[in-house]
Order: sequence, then C-alpha cells, then structure tokens
Amino acid sequence: MEHLNFQEQLESLVKAEDLISVGREVSALKVQFDDYLLEAERVQQIKELEAQERGETIESPDFKSEKEAFYLVYKSFQESRKKQIEVKSALENENLKQKRALINRLKEVIEGEENISLAFNSYKEIHETWKKIGEIPREKRDETQKEYSRLLEIFFYNIKIYRELKDHDYKRNYQLKEDVIFRLKQLRTKNLPVRDLEASLRNLQDEWEEIGPVNNDDWEALKKNYWESVKSLYEKINVHYEEQRNVLVENLNKKKNLVEALQKIVAEVNTLEKSKEWDQKSNEIIAIQEQWKQIGFGPKKENDLIWKEFRSLCDSFFEAKKNFNKSLDSVYKQIADKKRALITEVQEINGSNDWKKTADRIVFLQKKWKETGSAGPRNENKLWSEFRAACDVFYNSRDKHFEAQESELAGNLNLKLDIITEIENYTLPEDKNDALTELKSLNDRFQAIGFVPSKNRNEVFARFKKAMDDKYASLKLEANEKEMILYKGKVETLLASPDRTKLLSQERFELKKQMDVLNKEIIQMETNLSFFARSKGAEQLRKDVEKKIEGTKEKINGLKRKLSSLPNE
Repeated sequence: MEHLNFQEQLESLVKAEDLISVGREVSALKVQFDDYLLEAERVQQIKELEAQERGETIESPDFKSEKEAFYLVYKSFQESRKKQIEVKSALENENLKQKRALINRLKEVIEGEENISLAFNSYKEIHETWKKIGEIPREKRDETQKEYSRLLEIFFYNIKIYRELKDHDYKRNYQLKEDVIFRLKQLRTKNLPVRDLEASLRNLQDEWEEIGPVNNDDWEALKKNYWESVKSLYEKINVHYEEQRNVLVENLNKKKNLVEALQKIVAEVNTLEKSKEWDQKSNEIIAIQEQWKQIGFGPKKENDLIWKEFRSLCDSFFEAKKNFNKSLDSVYKQIADKKRALITEVQEINGSNDWKKTADRIVFLQKKWKETGSAGPRNENKLWSEFRAACDVFYNSRDKHFEAQESELAGNLNLKLDIITEIENYTLPEDKNDALTELKSLNDRFQAIGFVPSKNRNEVFARFKKAMDDKYASLKLEANEKEMILYKGKVETLLASPDRTKLLSQERFELKKQMDVLNKEIIQMETNLSFFARSKGAEQLRKDVEKKIEGTKEKINGLKRKLSSLPNE
C-alpha cells in the first residue's frame, strides 16, 4: 500500500470550523489508517520470517508512536465534535422553544386579535422572527413547520384583509411557489453529491413552507406539482443509497468468500510437513490479502466483524508457520551433524591412492549425502561447499595420477588397433575347430591389453566387435551348432568390453525375459487344448498345438543353454 500522510490529512480535517460535517471523512480516514497499519505490520512480519529463514535479523519499525500520534489527534477531534454536537443540540432545542412560543403567539393573534392592522403587523413580526431563528431538532422540524404553516393558512383565511392585498399576495405566493417547483425540477437534473442534493432539497422545502397561501383554485394543482417534484428527488436519493447498500452487501459477500478460502487453508496447517508446502500456502494467503485490499467497505457493523475474523485467521496461519519453522531447527541440526560426519569421513580417505575402492566409497557417501536431506538454508550451502571440497581433493589427485598413465593408454590403443586390423585381414582356416581356436586366441590377446583412453574406448570396442562378429558369421556351421558357437563368440566379445559387467547383466535379463514370454505362450496353448472338442478336425488342431508347444519348449532349452554359458560377474 502506498504510504499516505494520514496525520497531516487528519490535522487538516480537524481544523474545520464545522467538525460535525467532516465526521464521515474522519471516520473513513481512520479506517484507511487502520488498514495501512495492518498491511505494514503484515509486510514487516513476512520480512522478519524471511530474514529468520536466512539466519538474519532486521530492524522492526516502530508503528506504535505513529499510531499513538494519530489517535491523540483523533481523540481530540471526537471530544471537540462531541462538544459541538452538544452545543448544536442545545441551540436547536432553544430554537424550538422560540418557535413554539411564536406558534402560541400566532394562535393568540388568530383567536383574539380583531384589529386587522394590528393582527397583520403582529403576523409580520412573528414571521420575520420565525425566519431568523435557526435550525431545530430534525425530528421536530416537519411537525413544527407544518403546524406553523397550518396556522399561517388559518391566519390568512380568517383575518379580513383588504382584497387587493390578499389577491396580490396570492399571486406573488403562487409565483414564488412556482419558482420553487422550477428549481426542484432543475435540481433533479443536476449531478450533485447526495449530501449536497439533500441539503438543497431541504432548503427548498423550507422555502416552500415559508411562502404564504395561494388562491384555493390554484392550490391543488400547485401542491400536486410540488409533491411530484419532491418525490422524484427523494426517489433519486433513495436509488443512490440503495445502490450504495447493494455495493456494501456485495463487498461483504466477496470478503466472506475470502474468509472461507482462508478457513480452508488454516484447516490444512496440520497436514503441512515441508517448508515448500508452507511457502506455497503463504503465497496463497498473501494473494488473498491482496484481493481483500481491492474490495471496498461493507456495512459498518458486519465489516468490522468480518475484518476481525479475517485478521485472526491470517495471524493464526502465520503463527503456526512460525512454530513450524522453530520445529525445523532441531531437524536441520540433526541433518547438519550427519553431514558433518560424512565430510569428516571423506577428509579421512581423500588422501588414499586406492583409486577404485576410494572412488566407490566416495560415490557411496555422495549418494548418502543426497539421501540425508537438506540441513536448512542456513547450513546447507556451507556444508555442501566443505563436502565438495573434500571430494575434490581425491578427484584432483586421481586425475593427476591418470594423466601420468596417458602415454601408456595411448600405447594400448595402438596395440588394440593393430589386433583389430589383423582380425579384419585374417583369413580363417578351412577347419572350423582351428578357426574357432584362432578367433579365441585373437580375443584373448585383445583382452590381455590394458585400458585405452576413455574417449576412444567405445569406438575401439565397436570396431573390435564388428570384426569378430563378421568372422564368426563367415564360419560354415550347422544351424544348431552355429547358433551356440556364434553366441559363445558374442559372449567372448562382450567380455572384451570395458562395460562387460553392465553388458552381461543386460544379456542375462534379456534371456530371462524371452524365456518368460515363451513360458506364458506355452501356458496359453495348454489352456486352449482343454477347450478342443473330441472330433476329427479338432484332433488335428490339437496335434498342431502340441507340436508348437514342443517347439517352444525347445526354444526355452536353447535360451537356458545360453544363460548357463554366461560367466557369473
């Protein structure tokens, strides 16, 4: 929320001479000030929580002094306004007494004064005095004015004045009343604030009542025109207030929907187990708070109640989140201790030159590090830096060691390439046993050579495998015999791979998978046999299926022989 200088606005309003008229503006400013403080406190609360998660502390602004300064002026305004209201009430009551006295005096003139001139002079004195008297209590205004107007009408009808004067006054009063009606109709088309419209309407009604009587023949039509104009204005005023009430009710319903959404979130706090879940719910609540700020006021009483409930739910959630974060501290500490133990173990072994064993152990510790979980935003990055640095000590030493072996690896590469070229150019003997012996010898020689550079490893093995596969494929063998010999050749080729363990495991899995599929086919075919009817056509079909079953079993036996030929690694 944009920071507004509420103090200056309040002090500006309370300088008004008529504090009664600015009461609504001051009340609205107070509500805005309370909303501003709540939002500022909420934002500060979130900043403190975020800082706490980062292990930082921030300075909390002092909202108390700002609130006390504002309410000091506000309390002074209320007291001053109350005094003005009391003074106004006393003055209105005194004005009422004066008008009642004038009414009684007018009654006496009507009932007892026979002298037309004196009666008329008394009326003028009473009427002039009446107009000078200020406002009276609102609840007495219509009653008092109507009684006075009624007496005026009686006075003008009962006293015998000169006809010329009476006709003149009737005509003038008619014109004045017509003018009031004209201004009432103009007022209907003006786009004025409702408060100004009500004040103008009240003044015109007072002016109408103060105008004397008109000719009886004109009165009914004039009165009808007048009340239609007044009624039209009141309808316009009532429409405005009805729209305002509808807006207030709509705003209240929107706020109730947000409270329901908050209640659902707060009801789920016991199910939240991770910081990520709490943060997600926090973002949802902040979004709801933003929506709340966009909604206007509701009916005052209900608005205060729904606001208290809304604020209570927000406070409840963030208090629960605060307690959750506190409970995480002990969990983070336990995880941090476990990770420090892992760092210590790596530091104890990172100087070893048993490269394979130590590398395997470090990989295991790295996996364990991941499984241990996070030690919290305050510790995790620092501990990870220490752990990685301890691992890097070993890996750097190992890299230096193997750099020294690069020349040896390059020599091995040349030796293996020579053997591959020899295989590719080799002409197999006619005797298949001699050929197999020679191929096995070439394979053994290839395997006996040490490692090659890692960047050439896959390329070299692929070329070696192709050369061997081509030679085995060129052997003149019987079908069954050829299958097993080729398979043994394939296995021997796999053994020459640097990834031999992985490749043999994949081969073993694939053989078992094929056996499983064939066994399922046998079960299905045997199940189908039980449904064949005993007939000539069915018997032939049965024999065909049984033959297929035997063939499938033979395939399974072949796969079993291949599986048994794989070395256990």
